[in-house]
Amino acid sequence: HVQLVESGGGSVQAGGSLTLSCEVRGPTYPSWRYGWFRQAPGKQREGVANIDTDGRITYADSVSGRFTLSRDNAKRRVFLQMNSLKSEDSALHYCAAGQVKYIHWGQGTQVTVS
Repeated sequence: HVQLVESGGGSVQAGGSLTLSCEVRGPTYPSWRYGWFRQAPGKQREGVANIDTDGRITYADSVSGRFTLSRDNAKRRVFLQMNSLKSEDSALHYCAAGQVKYIHWGQGTQVTVS
């Protein structure tokens, strides 16, 4: 059973940076696709960035050029480096994983930008 545990959220001022971490816990570390999503109060959940099984990384237009997704297989972690944060980035950020569809989700880590 795969469990995803996010960390690294917090409160920062606009223009600041945060790095989110998603730890993949369980007996195996699947070579699945992994993604970061976020949901702000009153808004739908949106995709932020994802890495496919072939290593290709894609970003939402709203974060392209500011966010960087990376993966450390040895540490079984997926990271989201967030720079030049804006107030509209404030949301609960989730890590997700799956072979095709995202079926495993973490509990989320809150990012607040003021």
